[in-house]
Amino acid sequence: MTTTAGVQEDSKVAALRAAVKELMPRAKSDLAQLVSFKSVYDARQFPIEECEKTAQWVAEAFEAEGLTEVALHKTPDGSNAVVARSKTPAGKPTVMLYCHYDVQPPLDDAAWKTPVWQLTEKDGRWYGRGAADCKGNIVMHLTALRALRKVYGDDFPVGLVLVSEGSEEQGTGGLEEFVPGNVDLLRADTLLICDCGNFAVGVPTFTQTLRGNVNVVVTVETLSGPMHSGMFGGPAPDALAAMIRLLGTLRDEHGNTTVDGLRNDQVWDGHEYSADQFREDAGVLDGVDLVGGGKVADMLWARPALTVLGMDVPAVVGSSAAIQPKTRARLNLRIPPGIKPDDALKALTAHLKSHTPWNAKVTIETEATGSPFVGSTDGPARNAMAAAMEAAYGRPATTEGQGGSIPLCNVFADHYPNSEIMLMGVEEPKCLIHAPNESVDPTEIENMALAEALFLASYR
Repeated sequence: MTTTAGVQEDSKVAALRAAVKELMPRAKSDLAQLVSFKSVYDARQFPIEECEKTAQWVAEAFEAEGLTEVALHKTPDGSNAVVARSKTPAGKPTVMLYCHYDVQPPLDDAAWKTPVWQLTEKDGRWYGRGAADCKGNIVMHLTALRALRKVYGDDFPVGLVLVSEGSEEQGTGGLEEFVPGNVDLLRADTLLICDCGNFAVGVPTFTQTLRGNVNVVVTVETLSGPMHSGMFGGPAPDALAAMIRLLGTLRDEHGNTTVDGLRNDQVWDGHEYSADQFREDAGVLDGVDLVGGGKVADMLWARPALTVLGMDVPAVVGSSAAIQPKTRARLNLRIPPGIKPDDALKALTAHLKSHTPWNAKVTIETEATGSPFVGSTDGPARNAMAAAMEAAYGRPATTEGQGGSIPLCNVFADHYPNSEIMLMGVEEPKCLIHAPNESVDPTEIENMALAEALFLASYR
């Protein structure tokens, strides 16, 4: 018996489910090996050899599972991208399996409750840097392919292209710059961007949208040098006070982002995010209000959001009775689909210039911009994956947005305009990706591996 969406007969679903479950001990040992590699692509922090060892491990692991044409390709930023393919059966589509093997640095070793580079099981979760982002997704891909081979034999039911990036976390654009010159090498009918995850453990979720971003550094200057606050405080323009007033114009009393010329009333029409769940996920302190005039999902996925990432100010300890002549702030403006980064940059720049008080000297330096992204919402691949997720999890798939940006998605969309692109993976809020004590729930690896295997078996 088949489902209406085309997932294969119940016996095959059961066989793949059993195969994935049997493979989970191997998934754990593979993830332990991957986590042990300190694959931070930054020679200032860790030896680049760690990334090279990781790339080689990934290449050999997928070659062992039947992929051919396996190679490490040097990208323009110096990192290695692992690319491998399998033969595409006549008349069948080709699917890209994307992941990245580099990781964030530990940030604060003392804040970790388990060893950073040693996979550790605790309270049912597996801890270690990269356990979820994104080495957990590498293991998920491997487990799905192994399960397929157990049930269907060595020949995959569709063509495959593995792409494992080596510098995603550094944002240096290695793979983004590699794609235009290697379009045929990476070409696929469907792209599974597995660097995302579910709304919560056990809730199958497509990441439907990604916010774009605009980063600027704002400098405010008022005096030729620091002046004694007792002798000159009052009429002397204080650069730090000017900056505080300027930054205050970017949020209203409710916490809504208020950049002149940008809408801030958009509504999210996908999965809702309860305020209580968000408070828990975000670690909001008891008694502290959430901000904004919309629901959590509106504020998080559908509207612009301005964050002050850093400021140059004197530290409390060591500060003196002086009026500050100059200060800087680094601003991050997240923008939802429907707003172009160039338009957002122009609006933010104009806002900052027009709201700078006291005719203070203001300089605005553009640091980076990135476009929003909307994944495929319909099509044979999307429908097959939705059915596969439902079969794996026992409940229909939903959709969410993501506040972060993945510039590579827009590069893929530009070069493969007829391909379906879906964002998914094993990362959910409790994973604490990029933070100390990163972890993954092994049931997410198991269920997402099953969903991917079911998809690859049923997609036509």
